[in-house]
Amino acid sequence: MKTTITRVHARRVWDSRGRPTVEAEIALEDGSVGRGIAPAGASRGSREAIDLRDGGERLGGYDVQEAIAGVNGEIAGKITGMDAVDQAAVDASLIALDGTPQKARLGGNALVAVSMAVLNAAANSARLPLWRYLAGDRPVRLPLPEIQMFGGGAHAARRVDIQDFLVMPVGAATFDEAMEFTSRVYFAAGKLMAEKGPLGGVADEGGWWPDFKGNEDGLGVLTKAIEKAGLKPMEEVAISLDIAASEFGRNGIYKLALDQREYDTAAWLDVLAKWMGSYPILSVEDPVAEDDTAGMQAFTARFGATCQVIGDDYLVTNAALVRKAQADGACNAVLVKPNQAGTISEARAALDAAQARGWGTIVSARSGESEDAIVSHLSTGWNAGQLKVGSFTRSERMAKWNECLRIEEQLGPKAVYAGRSAFPVNSNRPSR
Repeated sequence: MKTTITRVHARRVWDSRGRPTVEAEIALEDGSVGRGIAPAGASRGSREAIDLRDGGERLGGYDVQEAIAGVNGEIAGKITGMDAVDQAAVDASLIALDGTPQKARLGGNALVAVSMAVLNAAANSARLPLWRYLAGDRPVRLPLPEIQMFGGGAHAARRVDIQDFLVMPVGAATFDEAMEFTSRVYFAAGKLMAEKGPLGGVADEGGWWPDFKGNEDGLGVLTKAIEKAGLKPMEEVAISLDIAASEFGRNGIYKLALDQREYDTAAWLDVLAKWMGSYPILSVEDPVAEDDTAGMQAFTARFGATCQVIGDDYLVTNAALVRKAQADGACNAVLVKPNQAGTISEARAALDAAQARGWGTIVSARSGESEDAIVSHLSTGWNAGQLKVGSFTRSERMAKWNECLRIEEQLGPKAVYAGRSAFPVNSNRPSR
């Protein structure tokens, strides 16, 4: 069989933070090769797959020699001879071989790199772009980008509590135009910050690293940047917030260091309500902590008809948690991170569970990234509708955005940009 796996190999490569990570390489009987590089997150849900790191003092404890040895040893022994086209069977074997709920024994970084490499090898064997291999004959859309303008939280030494202030070019006609809108806003924001003083450099994912006096200041500056770029807030470019509330909230108490304020859940939701009433916000990710189900239910009930409510740490790319949240009335969209789940099949299962109920689906990269552009293909080939990669600078980010431009060109006249159609079906998506 030409798609039989004949060789499995892992090597150490380096991510965008200069830290070691795992690259897996899969060779098939027909000579096709596929590679996958494991990303790494900074803000991590407590229930997501766990990377295997060597620990100790060398390289700050981040080396991945144990994970690499696992790929070249146990994993190679298990999946050599399997059919790369049967992604579900390969991933099931990886999960069973690891044998732990969070992939802690062999490492989520080892498993996801191998899973990604198998998928790429199968697509290469079929001589198809990965997005087309995934889509088959089904229609696809170029994703609506969600792009960081200001980085905070774990991405910027907690200079602001809110992790990401992002834009979504909802009114663009094409993906190419979406990139142009983003460029205009990004540099307008940088100029505004430089003029007024709160510019502290560039954050982990390439967004501006702010030195605001309060968290709300970021929303005011970003709204002005959209206007300064000659674009209409909400109608052409909307704001998305990644609150990452688990980073500063626990047991129903939210402590904002920058604002020097402490809130219970109800008071914190009132703060968010004020922001949403004052600024062109269309999407909010993890508005409350992962342990605050009542808070997530309350936020979704209050704002879910007019705002995308994304679960990241709250759902950790887990289909069972997506279905539970649907039953609970919590969230109306899921962030899909392959390394958060540990395998491509599990990531797809979470996306399918969300789409089955009309939820929004956002394929996402991580803060520690590489030149690997698989998320561009997953978001398009799975018709996810949205893609979150980070900012509009740094090559590991631009590799993903530029790959989407190539896909748009490959689609030619059939190219469709998701735009507002990407939002949950129960959202009114106001144009304001």
